[in-house]
Amino acid sequence: MIKYLISNDVDMGKKRTKNTSRRTGKKGKTNFMFPVIIAIVAVSSIAFLAMSFTDDSSIDTSKQYGTVDTSLGSPILGSSDAPVTIIEFGDYQCPHCKKWFFDTKPIIVENLIDTGKVNLQFLDIAVLGKDSLSASAATYCAEDQEKYWEYHSTLYSNQLGVDNGWANTANLKKYASNLGLDMDLFANCLDSGNYLQRVLKNTDVSRNVGFSGVTAFMIIGPNNQQDLIIGAQPYEVFKEVIEPML
Repeated sequence: MIKYLISNDVDMGKKRTKNTSRRTGKKGKTNFMFPVIIAIVAVSSIAFLAMSFTDDSSIDTSKQYGTVDTSLGSPILGSSDAPVTIIEFGDYQCPHCKKWFFDTKPIIVENLIDTGKVNLQFLDIAVLGKDSLSASAATYCAEDQEKYWEYHSTLYSNQLGVDNGWANTANLKKYASNLGLDMDLFANCLDSGNYLQRVLKNTDVSRNVGFSGVTAFMIIGPNNQQDLIIGAQPYEVFKEVIEPML
């Protein structure tokens, strides 16, 4: 049975991936109410900023799960041999993404990732504001020093809203310093915009699979079967989708 959750998450994409089902929380018609004008302004700002940064061309472009190209996404959390992959589409300024990070992800890590049943990759959707872009780029600067997931967690732990200063350049550098990163390397990476294009391409990937919002998860099974979960759903929703794939 298809289930739906009415939420304030952005979901402007209308194209559906073939053979992909959609699961949310409550039965009823999907109704996403986030104003389109905000997304248009955010995307326009990001496109303008992209002109000032360099491209990243040192990525293995062969990695793909199901119909989703994850070659530019995060490192894999969990075993690369896990039969099921969760692809999380998110924005570090999204409050619903933060809710899922604290309420649901720890249970998934304990029950599914640490047991080798599932792995997870994160794909950026930097659409909520200008700081979304730099926050995502900063995670890849941290990845250069093997601290991607630590920095990822730090961002959600410090999230305070959209473009209100918590993810400005100074604070992004402060978080890196608190994690003990080499600050010369991190600052040079962030200031030069090494990974801006990587973030923008990840956003394009979400559009190519029919989604252009935040707080969504594509579940990919061992036979490339796909199931889409919308919203900051509880563990039980993920368990219902994943168990038949194992």
